[in-house]
Amino acid sequence: MPLYPPTEDKVARFVEMCRGDNEPFPPMSPRQVLPTMQTIAANAVMAGCKPEYFPAVVGAVRAVLEPKYNLHGTLATTHPCSPMIVANGPIRHELGINCGSNCFGQGSRANATIGRALLLTLLNVGGAKPGVMDRATQGSPSKYAFCFGENEEESPWEPYHVRRGFDASDSVVTVLPCEPPHNINDHGSTAGIEILETVAGTISQTGTNNIYGAAPFTVAFGPEHAATLQRDGWSVADVQEKIYELSAVDEGRVSAGNKKNYEEREQLPVNGKYYMGRSPEDIQVLVAGGPGKHSAFMPTFGFTEVCSVRLPSQ
Repeated sequence: MPLYPPTEDKVARFVEMCRGDNEPFPPMSPRQVLPTMQTIAANAVMAGCKPEYFPAVVGAVRAVLEPKYNLHGTLATTHPCSPMIVANGPIRHELGINCGSNCFGQGSRANATIGRALLLTLLNVGGAKPGVMDRATQGSPSKYAFCFGENEEESPWEPYHVRRGFDASDSVVTVLPCEPPHNINDHGSTAGIEILETVAGTISQTGTNNIYGAAPFTVAFGPEHAATLQRDGWSVADVQEKIYELSAVDEGRVSAGNKKNYEEREQLPVNGKYYMGRSPEDIQVLVAGGPGKHSAFMPTFGFTEVCSVRLPSQ
């Protein structure tokens, strides 16, 4: 991938965007090196960021450094996870972060370079070198970049960051170690419950890490699916509850070897089912994308938590 030279002048311009942010960074796994604004800025420059993107990059770095994120575990695992960055609030439009059509794909400099800046920082500062510390068996394309914004304007519910306790006017980045989006195609359902049945059926996989039932995961509804749910009166809490129940895996679908593995981990079926998460609240519900009857499921690594950081006002 092409890199922009991190000249002293460019790095200084990026650091200037975070003037006044003097909070020190904790050590970054696996090397346990202390990041600085300058080292993070150098990686943001190399990634192709504009200077105005830099506070979002710093926010994402701070999020993955929260202990509950479990950065070392997410980097050392053989699972193909990478940091999924979700942007909320005014910063989405200020930086041109794509929240609509093709928001998980190509075409947006902000999405591509903010995500890439975080991953370059983890590589060059943290030392997460593929095949050495990053032990992913196969990896995934999201290890280059995985950043998008919530489509708040077409969401029938409160914005995701508001439900996490922030003000609507706050700019927030939220990070969770996830697999790339798994498409959920449903062109035939005409009722909200039918869409949820399709979503839950896609989530209900015996091979997903979510079957460990130990961590949150994300469902990003396309605006058309979300509109149908709104029409039928589904709240976020209702959606979480229904998906949680419908996505549970019947123990008869699980191999004998895996059952033994889960028992050794003290992860036992409940009423004959393995639940995808600890409770319905583990299901992170948001809206993203443009026209089309598609939604997406982002399985998580497991043994992690959602981490959100409010960005300073510009």
